[in-house]
Amino acid sequence: MLSILFRLVTGAATLVCAALLVLIFFGRDVSEWSFDSARLQNFKIIFLSIILEALPFLLIGVFISALLQAFVSDNLIQKLTPRNPIAGTLFGSLLGIVLPLCECGMIPIVRRLIRKGLPAYIGIVYIVAGPIINPIVFGATFAAFRTNKELAYSRFYLAFLVSIALGLILYYFMKKSPLKPENSVNEQVHNHHHDHSHGHKHPHVHMHEHNHEGNWVKKMADTPGHAAEEFFDMGKFLILGSFITALLQTFISRESFAAVADHELVSHFFMMGFAYVLSLCSTSDAFVAASFTSMFPPAALLSFLVFGPMIDLKNTFMMLAVFRKRFVLKFSLLIAILVLVGSILFDRLGLV
Repeated sequence: MLSILFRLVTGAATLVCAALLVLIFFGRDVSEWSFDSARLQNFKIIFLSIILEALPFLLIGVFISALLQAFVSDNLIQKLTPRNPIAGTLFGSLLGIVLPLCECGMIPIVRRLIRKGLPAYIGIVYIVAGPIINPIVFGATFAAFRTNKELAYSRFYLAFLVSIALGLILYYFMKKSPLKPENSVNEQVHNHHHDHSHGHKHPHVHMHEHNHEGNWVKKMADTPGHAAEEFFDMGKFLILGSFITALLQTFISRESFAAVADHELVSHFFMMGFAYVLSLCSTSDAFVAASFTSMFPPAALLSFLVFGPMIDLKNTFMMLAVFRKRFVLKFSLLIAILVLVGSILFDRLGLV
């Protein structure tokens, strides 16, 4: 019953968001609809900026996912995947260096890879580490913190350590696949038989995908269809998450910052929550964090820089489209605890 209600509410809210997005693109001035034109104009700018910032990465992600579906076999994925948990966690943590994508583009790729046999804990570690540990974010972070290189280095060290800890925890404690079952009867039966297995096991995949048969021309012809299916599946959650994020950004007052900046623990919670609400791309969040250097302590900025790319509001909605709700909740809480503890330890050790 709850899942049906969630789908109905999500669908209705997404239609409203999409209608607003269409009106904005066609030049309708939404500020005419309310007494507070300045605030609505600000909402329009934020909403559009989030959509336009995330959309290219989502498109890249769904096309890569479609290519994986068409050209990469399940056996190849299983052969290339490290079987040792430490090696697997390192593999997932460093994958962003060779495949640098925003989390919007990673989620459809990871879903496809897990269904092809990639251990779930490796894919989830990639979702967490990839938005931070990649060469594009390296350059952006060091450009933003030219006068505080220690904080820039600490961002990558802490992200790496959190990813390793998360991967090992998931390897040993995740008892079933975190993915939602597909709609097809075959996939539901497959999940029923294999849900008892650990998330780190290599599943015995019984689906014989028709798109591995035939020549490469047919596979290329099938790719746009798979990409479109992935895009519409993920896109509605991107729009909904962006809409809610823009609302929260519009109505959070600047005075809220000064009220909590002087409290060490509260400042960590606030900056993590702020990063969650802002839902910034990891290539731009460092410049936002740098603007608060005179107000917040470096450790709180570190929490902002690490927590936001790993899990944010927009990303949560997209994860809910792919993973089980209970897993997303536990995953989010675990990330928050690891980042908070890590930031405080880095501060105590004088690393920021």
